Amino acid sequence: MNDQRSAAEPAAAAVAVPEAVTALDDAGAGADTRGAVGAGAPGKRSWADRRVALAPIALVVAGGLSVQFGSAVAALLMPKAGALGVVTLRLAAAALILLVVCRPKLRGHSRADWGTVVAFGVAMGGMNTLFYLALDRIPLGIAVTLEVLGPLALSVFASRRLINVLWAGLALVGVVLLGGGGFDRLDPVGAAYALAAGAMWAAYIVFSARTGRRFPQADGLALAMVVAAVLSLPLGIIESGAKLTVPSTVALGAAVAVLSSVLPYTLELMALRRLPAPTFAVMMSLEPAIAAGAGFLILDQALSTTDALAIALVIGASIGAVRSRSGPRREG
Repeated sequence: MNDQRSAAEPAAAAVAVPEAVTALDDAGAGADTRGAVGAGAPGKRSWADRRVALAPIALVVAGGLSVQFGSAVAALLMPKAGALGVVTLRLAAAALILLVVCRPKLRGHSRADWGTVVAFGVAMGGMNTLFYLALDRIPLGIAVTLEVLGPLALSVFASRRLINVLWAGLALVGVVLLGGGGFDRLDPVGAAYALAAGAMWAAYIVFSARTGRRFPQADGLALAMVVAAVLSLPLGIIESGAKLTVPSTVALGAAVAVLSSVLPYTLELMALRRLPAPTFAVMMSLEPAIAAGAGFLILDQALSTTDALAIALVIGASIGAVRSRSGPRREG
């Protein structure tokens, strides 16, 4: 999600990451070559090299598990605080935690820097608000499946390859299956919220990359989280009011903030500094499956065979779009 990458590639190079990190790829390839020459065994990698390569993948997996199980906990909290109240608690707690941990510098940034971080915060707040409104009406696994169509569309629109249009068609088949011939089966309002959250996710991707280039470490993320929290605060107060001050509700909201915002965003930020964007995007494409598992284990939301097939089609389309977008690696 949030990342700090090279600007050399065009936007939307992958489903969940718009800009590829070819510089990191090439640097890694050069390091492997130098190591092989020194060892006299070309093409072989030591166990230490493998551990280094697997570390960012483990970070992404941990982040995906954290955010989806955090969403499941948020669904349990909604009867107490409402969807908008949960969003406010999550963003406010995450903003406070990140401000304390990151202590971002407020001076030395241009007007363009601030405009970028504000846009990032607006996209983040919109994405979270719309997703939780969807989660209040439709199952978690289906909500995430519809939401991931936003990044998928971003990848397809930015690609000049005909094959990606076919992947988009496969995803559309999955969406039709989810609707069962009509989204009234899912609650059309909830489905619309999830699709709108996907559009905001696409915007989030674009502005997260720009913010990562303009702000050091996680400073931009912390500042954007404050923007999102400020925007969500009036909505949460209007819907939930005094419910937001109940100690047990606040504690659960803080837990959701850590699981769904602070921990996964930080893990992904760390991973994306060492992981090729296409690899990250393929792994992010698996989030609907993770969400379906979290919904089943925590919320007792079992999926029908048709729903499971639909989710598999969307996941397959996402992975296919990423792989065709990244293309074969250049030699030499």
